[in-house]
Amino acid sequence: MATSNPVLRYAESRKNLTGCVCGLAGLGIGLTGAAGGLWPLVVLGLYGAGALIAPPERPDAPDFPSTDEQLESLRADHATLREYLAEVELPEAARERLDELDALVEALLEPGWVSDPEHLRVLARAVRQDVPEAVDAFVRTRWWSRVNPGSEPPERHLERQLAALREEAGGIAAALQEAEELRQRAHTRYLEDRGPGSCAGPGA
Repeated sequence: MATSNPVLRYAESRKNLTGCVCGLAGLGIGLTGAAGGLWPLVVLGLYGAGALIAPPERPDAPDFPSTDEQLESLRADHATLREYLAEVELPEAARERLDELDALVEALLEPGWVSDPEHLRVLARAVRQDVPEAVDAFVRTRWWSRVNPGSEPPERHLERQLAALREEAGGIAAALQEAEELRQRAHTRYLEDRGPGSCAGPGA
């Protein structure tokens, strides 16, 4: 068990344990009388030698969430995002683009589809950053546009942002589709190459 106390940490270290084993061997030599009166030096020498040859300590590797755990967390965040978006007033065109993007993201987040870390990163960024930031910027800018009209309608920027995010998510969907098509073609070739005689028994 890891400890922050340096004394206890060394006591549990491989160097100390290996040194102790070698020191005990030196003590055994001393008890036989082979080392004479120098047996304490033999014990210390063997302990030091054991500590030197012991393999270095290896810190425990960090325990990061698995792909399934990351996906479940992202699905929960997507549900939270949906609750927020349901309360926001949006123009019809922007709402349609948002609903299309949301449906695609929901499909991609179904278990068993996305496993590539890069794809997960893109979806996580869209759910946790890009979509809420785009919608919040629209809401804030629209308020100022109503107070001080005459600037470019903020919904145009929102629609462009949602279109870009839809294209990005569509790239992931296209990559998954291509992978499934390759898998299907590979299985077709396997079955066709196997031939009708592959199941025939010996001597048939």
